[in-house]
This record gives sequence, C-alpha cells and structure tokens, in this order.
Amino acid sequence: MSIQTDDETGARRWATRCFRDRRWHDGLVSVLPVLANLSDLHEGFAWVMVVVNGLAGIWALAAHRLESLRGRALWWFTAMVQLTIAVQVTMGVGMVAGQDIDPPQFHLFYGFVALVVVGIVYSYRQSLRPHRHLLYGYAGLFLMGLGIRAMLVAG
Repeated sequence: MSIQTDDETGARRWATRCFRDRRWHDGLVSVLPVLANLSDLHEGFAWVMVVVNGLAGIWALAAHRLESLRGRALWWFTAMVQLTIAVQVTMGVGMVAGQDIDPPQFHLFYGFVALVVVGIVYSYRQSLRPHRHLLYGYAGLFLMGLGIRAMLVAG
C-alpha cells in the first residue's frame, strides 16, 4: 500500500489517456508498463536482482566443473549482477529517506547484508583464487536467497 501524491495521480491519469489514444501505439503493443514511483521500480527490479544473481551463481558453479564456461563474459556478468544489489539498496535508501516509508526492519537488514556480502566476496577473491568459481557461485546463490527473503519479509 503506497500513498500517492497529486503528481503521481496526475501522471497516472495522463498515462491512461495516452494509452487510450490509438496514435500512441500501432496495435502490436497495446499496453506499456508504467512505473509510477520509486516503490514500483524497487519492487520490480527486485525480481531482476534475484534472477540474475541466481543465473550468475549457477554459471560460476558450472564453470568450476567445465572449463569451456570460464572466461571474461562470466566475470563481466557477475560484476553487473552484483551492481544490481547496489542499485536496489540505493533505491531502498531513497524511498526511506525521501518518501518517509517505514519498511520492516528485517527487510533493511537483508538488503544491507547483501551489500556487505558483495564486499566480502570481493575481498576474498585473491586469497581464494583457486576456488574463485565456487566462491562466486555460492555467493550468487546466497545473494539470490537474501533477495527472496527480503521480498518475503516486505510482504
């Protein structure tokens, strides 16, 4: 449940009028998603964070077994995936600070633990170099789990 300001209500009204006007689409796209506020963006991007962290974790674990899956693409993908956590935390902090939203305390806890885990994994990358695929694989799955738990706690 979110509180809407007059600006948000006006934006929704404008978007509804635009979607009813047939000039805005050619029949192939009937409805375009509209993210009305930061809360909707945070909620939708949470699923992106969960899925891509799971994929990165599975890829890294598979790369531990199969050398053909190793390479720069894995590390670039892993870096981008871990940036999604920083984006999520930043959006969450923006909501708490800017919109006076009071989320459940454990939701905040899981978000900041995920951010700390990224830092810890990065700091161990050199000392666990022979096992780095396992490190990033299990970390990706753990971060996916933290994201799921944060969503469940948020309700």
